[in-house]
Amino acid sequence: MATFDLIIRNGKIVTLDSIVQGDIGIKEGKIKEVSLGKNLAANAIREINAEGQHILPGLIDTHVHFNEPGRSEWEGVKTGSRSLAAGGVTTYFDMPLNSTPPTINKENLALKRACSEAKSIVNFRIWGGLVPENIENIKELYENGVIGFKAFMSPSGIADFNHVDDITLFKGMNEIASVGSLLAVHAESTVICDQLAQEKQSKNKTSAKDFIESRPIISEIEAVRRIISYAEVTGCKVHVVHASSRKVVDVINEAKQRGIDITVETCPHYLSLTIKDLEEKGGLAKCCPPLRDEKEVEQLWVALANGEIDLIASDHSPAPASMKEVTNGDFFKAWGGISGAQSTLNIMLTEGYFNRNLPLEKIVELTATNPAKLFGLYPHKGIIAVDSDADLAIVNLNESFKLKKEDLFYRHQHSPYVGRTFKGKVTTTIVNGNVVFEDGNITVVEKTEINS
Repeated sequence: MATFDLIIRNGKIVTLDSIVQGDIGIKEGKIKEVSLGKNLAANAIREINAEGQHILPGLIDTHVHFNEPGRSEWEGVKTGSRSLAAGGVTTYFDMPLNSTPPTINKENLALKRACSEAKSIVNFRIWGGLVPENIENIKELYENGVIGFKAFMSPSGIADFNHVDDITLFKGMNEIASVGSLLAVHAESTVICDQLAQEKQSKNKTSAKDFIESRPIISEIEAVRRIISYAEVTGCKVHVVHASSRKVVDVINEAKQRGIDITVETCPHYLSLTIKDLEEKGGLAKCCPPLRDEKEVEQLWVALANGEIDLIASDHSPAPASMKEVTNGDFFKAWGGISGAQSTLNIMLTEGYFNRNLPLEKIVELTATNPAKLFGLYPHKGIIAVDSDADLAIVNLNESFKLKKEDLFYRHQHSPYVGRTFKGKVTTTIVNGNVVFEDGNITVVEKTEINS
């Protein structure tokens, strides 16, 4: 009789502290034995030989927009979760907006959960929203299992998910603090961005450079300083999403040193794309906050290496190609969101490990362990250890590939990373002990569809 359901043999096991060759025994979705430096003397229903490859904790992507229910023509849980699996991601957190209806009460949360349970091939959690009309729904959302709350300090671009004014923000943070949860914020100043955009557009200045200049780094800093002051008064935990500059990170770390409970993420696109990519690739590379210049990219890598940034998240925000088109050179009108969830680990390995000597252990910390700790999933997730969930990514660092659109599992096969050559390829992804992606293919049986 087999001792384990699955044994992974001869892989280089990556943790926060070390990289050691060994075997991993998995049973009933859990890691039951980790044998370092020697073979695991047991048998299994299935074995995977990972010789010459590295085994990482599955990535936890805390920031994706899968848009179900209601906007599955943009993306969907089925295609989105498959793209994550292909990128070594085993858990994702789905944002409350872009879905219709948005996740701002328990009824809408139930709709999103039903879609996710029916279609996702990886683990998921769901964000609740904070909008002006739902402060009284915060407690019920928390009690029904949201991972945290998301608010926009500037317009979201979605008509049914309003951004918060200062009074809503303050009252909402009080309520979120009272239930012991966390607020994630899109931090850009409405006043600064709106006024600069109006000035640009009134003069028919709508180029890529004009768009970026209308959303300057100081806009992020102003909003972050404001949210810090509210956090200091309310005691609410705050997580700043998609910081585009180390200058923003510096403000957050100064607050941390004063005892404010605040964390920050950045995204692969701010670590690998610049204004030149926006000019060359058009709407495919448009996002908010916008891409910055090469110096800002390099400073973000320095911040990562120094431990100044808490985690990496994709902010996968897809849309049909028609919405990404830049018409008549007007970058203000194209949808702002980058399709990138499948490429997070590829970028961290290529740009971080290979090009800048960022240790694999640090990449594990940023993409798995820290997200698990911040959101209360550790030690079940984010680590390779006995009794942890068997969520794993096996990577061949010796293999390079050029990303083709045919490789993408998104509903719309476009991304600013198409055509790039990456070093380090995900060969196998395991979720709860089940192989869901292997050798370029999704390996799970199709789930029963439900109507969106």
